[in-house]
Amino acid sequence: MIELLVVRHGESQADLEDRHEGRADFELTPLGERQAGLAAAWIAKRYRPHQILASPLKRAARTAEAIAQECKLMVAYDEALMEWNNGLLAGLKREEARLRYPLPPSGRQPYDTFADTESEIQFRARAEDFLTRLLFVHRNKSDLHRICIVSHGGMINMLFQSLLNLPFHTELSLATGDTGIHLWRIEGSRKRIVFTNAQEHLRS
Repeated sequence: MIELLVVRHGESQADLEDRHEGRADFELTPLGERQAGLAAAWIAKRYRPHQILASPLKRAARTAEAIAQECKLMVAYDEALMEWNNGLLAGLKREEARLRYPLPPSGRQPYDTFADTESEIQFRARAEDFLTRLLFVHRNKSDLHRICIVSHGGMINMLFQSLLNLPFHTELSLATGDTGIHLWRIEGSRKRIVFTNAQEHLRS
């Protein structure tokens, strides 16, 4: 049986400045550092993982490092867990991005690489590839093996859709706040969403 403990990073500087983040590599804010520490303590006490995989972007890496320190583990970084590649939008203030790269009247299409971005189809395929590889490697685990994945809101949504084999066009999305924690359990062909967006650690 495999459990995926999926964690979003803490608050980043881009959140405060209303910037497009994506591949822009912003640090955690002081609040984000505190959120990461609280999440790490909560995870170590209740859902200690056997391994940690993380996006190498600073905000996710720092959150993963806090969990690793608390759980006495090492972090393995995987670029496949990075946020949507938002190309020329990365780091721009949202208002500036609207002026410099206005969307076409028909809106962004799933195949669009407008402003040198990753298309929605490519993004979903990246999540599918990562998840398929991960589950294949651990397919024969008889005992519980819990993997902590530290990533970003967009990628977490794509992993969720991939896990549940949701259609590409779906109105279902997964809310994930700062250091929101999800637990997904896979046992053979059976998949269970145990909980989503747990943030009780932030109420400490």
